[in-house]
Amino acid sequence: MLIGAFLVVAWLILLIRYPLRAVPISLGALLGLGVVAAWVIWQEQREEHLLGQLELRMSYAPTGCPAGQPLRIILDNHSAKPMRSLSWEVAAYSPGSNLNLVTSNYDAPQYRGPGDLQPGQRWTSCVPLPPLRSGYRSNDVVFRAGRLRGHFGN
Repeated sequence: MLIGAFLVVAWLILLIRYPLRAVPISLGALLGLGVVAAWVIWQEQREEHLLGQLELRMSYAPTGCPAGQPLRIILDNHSAKPMRSLSWEVAAYSPGSNLNLVTSNYDAPQYRGPGDLQPGQRWTSCVPLPPLRSGYRSNDVVFRAGRLRGHFGN
């Protein structure tokens, strides 16, 4: 914090003392910073668009999955790019309610997708359930993915 304040004060002093030299350099630095910011925003929007083309379905399937992992995950990649990594958090809702019934995301298992999923492919897996609030059963709630974070290839 102190170094940043020192740099701003030094820049202001140079701008006042040597305006003919400091203004073009400052404008060039500002232009460079603007180009980097625009590129970062474009990349984030591209990732959000590609994440929106994924179809991630979850269902409680104790008969079709192993005993310790009764939550079935089906992931379809409908984007034109290969998905390199994906992680998400699971939320559980009672039908007709918007209250998340997962007790704590700190205790919840980490959910990650496959390392490489090509366009048009499907990935199916079984994962452990997140801890639910007391009084709710896994077969009475609807599971949804939230906070998707992913990266796509070129």
